[in-house]
Amino acid sequence: MTLTGENPSFVLHKVHEVSFEERPIPKLSGPRDVRIEIKQTGICGSDVHYYTHGAIGSFVVTSPMVLGHESSGVVAEVGSAVTSLKVGDRVALEPGIPCRYCDHCKAGFYNLCADMKFAATPPYDGTLCRYYILPEDFCVKLPDTVSLEEGALIEPLSVAVHVSKLAKITPGSSVVVFGAGPVGLLCCAVAKAFGATTITAVDLVPARLELAKAVAATHSFIPTRGDSAAESASKIKEVLGGKAPQFAIDASGAAASVNTAIHVLAQGGTYVQAGMGAPEITFPITEFTIKELVAHGSFRYGPGDYQLAVELVASGRVDVKKLITHRVKFEEAEEAFKLVVKGQGVKILIGGPTA
Repeated sequence: MTLTGENPSFVLHKVHEVSFEERPIPKLSGPRDVRIEIKQTGICGSDVHYYTHGAIGSFVVTSPMVLGHESSGVVAEVGSAVTSLKVGDRVALEPGIPCRYCDHCKAGFYNLCADMKFAATPPYDGTLCRYYILPEDFCVKLPDTVSLEEGALIEPLSVAVHVSKLAKITPGSSVVVFGAGPVGLLCCAVAKAFGATTITAVDLVPARLELAKAVAATHSFIPTRGDSAAESASKIKEVLGGKAPQFAIDASGAAASVNTAIHVLAQGGTYVQAGMGAPEITFPITEFTIKELVAHGSFRYGPGDYQLAVELVASGRVDVKKLITHRVKFEEAEEAFKLVVKGQGVKILIGGPTA
């Protein structure tokens, strides 16, 4: 398939029904807007969930929607008031635009804005297209040493940065990360960059744990099916020489992982929920209370997270390239989604439409 139109786009119509469509080239709507030519896009779990289920919670696909939000590209046009970017600059796209006026935005928590316009979240189109519009302050310029492929992974890396900042990971600390998918792997990497010296990855898939070790993990653990959360926690502590970790991150959303994390933490430890799972689960409230644990939910990313993610890649402290397992052309986008649905690969990148 050859896509030669001005703005070819990969569009989800309903569950498992996608197509390539020609869309109008988007126009700048404000003097600080930037039009970006998309060059690389990673597939996120939320993209796949819309593809397979047509909804995430209350966000339901009711009309055709362009997929994708993990993207990098090249600036093609700038508004009259843009000062930080010029045509030809390479950027990572932070794909959510907050209202800027609510209490959360004004307090510096724009990721909690109720009026967020987030790419590929109904009813807003995503970035699997040729051109996309963002305000200049949501485009982070990439240094010459950071590739466009790496730029597409700044989005999930920013999620891991936000998680680690909420946890307040300290140098020399011990961190357990449940789930060795892309976000879990990046949480391991950021924990190491923040100074953690003991990083334990927990997953059911041995190959994912091997990758976790290649990325940053010092230890790994495969839970035994049928074990209770307390039993799994006890075995993890055995792997760590009997020492309980100060920090636990769940990037799986699995109820068993959540419960095990609470049981494995040291008294006064910190737990961060990064993965989405069932709307409600059974929670070990007694264990949580008597340990006086601190718990955080983590949602997307906030001020400074994207910039720090770019700096971590540029400095070599985090190598996101290790997560890339497949590269496909824009015309092969549907095949790429099918690979993810089958559980093949870790991070699949889709190239931008060619001229």
